[in-house]
Amino acid sequence: MLRIIVIIVQILLGCFVFAQHPNVSHEQVIQGRAQGTTYLIRYFSNQVIHKDNIDSLLNSIDASMSLYNPSSLISIFNQASTKVIHMDPHMAEVVRKGLQMHKRTKGYFDITILPLVKLWGFGAEGVKHDPTDYEVSAILPLVGIQNLKIRGKKLIKNNPGVSIDLNGIAQGYSVDVVAQYLEDNNIQNYLVEIGGEIRVKGTKESKSWQIAIQRPLSRLAIDSLTHYKLNLKDKAVTTSGTYENRRVVGQTHISHHINPITGYPVKNVIVSATVIANTAMEADAFDNYFMYLKPSSAIEFADKIKGIEVYLIYFDNNSYKEVFSKGFKNYIYNASAI
Repeated sequence: MLRIIVIIVQILLGCFVFAQHPNVSHEQVIQGRAQGTTYLIRYFSNQVIHKDNIDSLLNSIDASMSLYNPSSLISIFNQASTKVIHMDPHMAEVVRKGLQMHKRTKGYFDITILPLVKLWGFGAEGVKHDPTDYEVSAILPLVGIQNLKIRGKKLIKNNPGVSIDLNGIAQGYSVDVVAQYLEDNNIQNYLVEIGGEIRVKGTKESKSWQIAIQRPLSRLAIDSLTHYKLNLKDKAVTTSGTYENRRVVGQTHISHHINPITGYPVKNVIVSATVIANTAMEADAFDNYFMYLKPSSAIEFADKIKGIEVYLIYFDNNSYKEVFSKGFKNYIYNASAI
């Protein structure tokens, strides 16, 4: 499976050295499970961050935006009987960013996509049946930001059948929230990873953080892989791919990327999009959007946006190919060898 991999070098935490030199920062590691996946935090500091505080922070985000938690704020909003909710700070920030990304992506990033996600069998309920054209047409009027209204902290439906899905950026947001928590506790050298979405700041032992991303070793086999190493400092990196969540309809594999305009799963040559950005939430949003575009259009788009770089793997003429935005190679270790 293609995904971002954190390069982990097994080291001792150096308790003895710390006892002798209490002012020397040492690496500390926190690991756990949250949001249906794993998380990893590595940081250099004498400041102790307790795992319980990280878990509590991530649980508060789940209580706001988890579609798998029936008592979460988003689940309550998605009930047909609910017309309006008061958004908490987590939801308000992610909804705001979602609406902004809707505009920047010409409607392809749409937080009202959930009715279509469920219809195609990618919701919490799983597959019910393969949808008909009639069912797709009937659902489409429920999709579109015209069905939502924001008044202050209130999120209002214009139609009782409207429901929202913030998963496209909520995990990136979670990474950013944890990163901000570390900075609020005076930690300036860290890596935060949740479900393969990463943000780093500062350095690791006076060097840039090195992150490995997978790429096809063979132009004919996506499961034959090697890696690029990225040198990152004060950046986030995320990847979206058709391999992440897919199923078979008829004799065709479809992915969870649903076109909110047509109502049908995206059919595209792009297999994965890896995005470098200043925040994980921004990278998360754009890596989804690039899955809708032609490779040339995605690169042209990325090259126009300050602070965004993208690496694409796509399938063309019976082989896997790759293409980069103008600045992406600047982050690749030994890029001159490419």
